[in-house]
Amino acid sequence: MAPQMIFVNLPVKDLDASKAFYEQLGYTINPQFTDETAACVVISDTIFTMLLTEEKFLGFAAPGKVVSDATKSTEVMCALSAESREKVDELADKALAAGGGAVLPPMDMGFMYGRSFTDLDGHHWEVMWMDPAAVEGDAPQG
Repeated sequence: MAPQMIFVNLPVKDLDASKAFYEQLGYTINPQFTDETAACVVISDTIFTMLLTEEKFLGFAAPGKVVSDATKSTEVMCALSAESREKVDELADKALAAGGGAVLPPMDMGFMYGRSFTDLDGHHWEVMWMDPAAVEGDAPQG
């Protein structure tokens, strides 16, 4: 069975600015699924973020729905794994340098470390590292 892919669809106010933000994080844009109303951000082989203009996003929404203002409310938190504590810091620092916002102070539980940030439209992202021994159940928890 092929691995499942996920496409996280996010409404954006300024598509070009949002594309530049995600490229500054080190991600690429897949031109095959990108036009003046949408851009496909390649996060990994199985994870993609579709940046959609608000008008395009509403075309996929149920009738009568509105686009949430992610700077004022939280509907979803997108969480990504990282291979090390350093990679968590690297991605979060890139996001802040690219104009993203800090959400919470870093979370450090010893066996698990994470940071959070928002993109240009206020969408909440979490980046987490967990000690592989803790995943296997061999590391002390807390």
